[in-house]
Amino acid sequence: MIKLTETNCKKAPPNAKMWDTEIKGFALFTGKTTKTFYFQKDIRGRTQRIKIGNYPLIDAFDARKAALELATEHATGVAAKKFAAAKVPTLEAALERYLARPKLRSQHNKNSVESQIRTHLKSWLTMPLDEITRAMCVDAHERISVERMGTDALGRTTKIGGLRAANHTLKSFRSIYNHALKTYELPVCPTIAIEWHEEEPPKTVIEDFAEWRECVDSLENDVHRAYYRFLLFTGLRREEAMTLRWDQVFDDHLHLPTTKNGRAFELPLLDVHRAIIDPMRIYRSDYVFHGKRQALHLRSPAPIPWSPHDHRRTFATVAEHEAGLDQITVGHLLNHTPTTVTGRRYIAVAHEHLRGPMAAVTQAFKRKHLI
Repeated sequence: MIKLTETNCKKAPPNAKMWDTEIKGFALFTGKTTKTFYFQKDIRGRTQRIKIGNYPLIDAFDARKAALELATEHATGVAAKKFAAAKVPTLEAALERYLARPKLRSQHNKNSVESQIRTHLKSWLTMPLDEITRAMCVDAHERISVERMGTDALGRTTKIGGLRAANHTLKSFRSIYNHALKTYELPVCPTIAIEWHEEEPPKTVIEDFAEWRECVDSLENDVHRAYYRFLLFTGLRREEAMTLRWDQVFDDHLHLPTTKNGRAFELPLLDVHRAIIDPMRIYRSDYVFHGKRQALHLRSPAPIPWSPHDHRRTFATVAEHEAGLDQITVGHLLNHTPTTVTGRRYIAVAHEHLRGPMAAVTQAFKRKHLI
């Protein structure tokens, strides 16, 4: 037995059961990778165990406080279920905690999740998670699936909903719910009742490069022209290019500290890339592609027939079909998460190792008279 302080919890060995010396029934159980606080009591010879939460999502101080309340309720005959029920968070609280979790994600990803929930599930925000039913999830999925016209956060008329939006919104809700499930006593996530729509991923690429070049060259804004060229010649994601800062641009490579998959990423810079972005220095902005008015970086480039992700798919297609690179190397250039344990945990790819493949891709673009 030991007092469950923050220090002792942090140092707790795996596969152990540690009982607190001051609060009877308060314990920390550890597994191979998890640590969970419990309060255990005996009622008429039967043992009842209540999960308080996982460490460090709940720290030792808050866990002790919760255990003390449970011990007091048990001593006075108040049902412990009252405590557990009162602590079930609302969707709003669970969303905020999910977005603040330690695991890194890009700001664009966080913004997308929050926008999905606040746009399509607004009426659920004040509801405790355990009051959101399977029927509600099925109804919401069907409702969001119908594409309609609406307004975005800036008041602009836009399309809202659709099959893809329905899937993504309810899957974001599922992630938020399951994150809360690590800490709170909740039933299985109600999205289990949903029949997900089959999604065919878009495969649009730039097929007519002469048309693309004419279209981009005709843009009045030189920042927008540079942005689309940089997308095509690097394969970067839309937000990665928009938010690229000059302090992330080095002599021979880019360094992105946070990306969509939560990992830092480095990409080699060649002369062709420098020729695109160096003229942007005249704007004296912290960002490579600066924005207007109050915007610090580019937010709404002039629309062209190809989306930013079409540029990324085109980069990948040219890399494989024209430059002759294998899919693993193309994946490294695109900062895709490796599918194998070896790829994820053991193989480190420095930007210097990607310089040759990047040069091969730019040569392929050069043969298409884009450089």
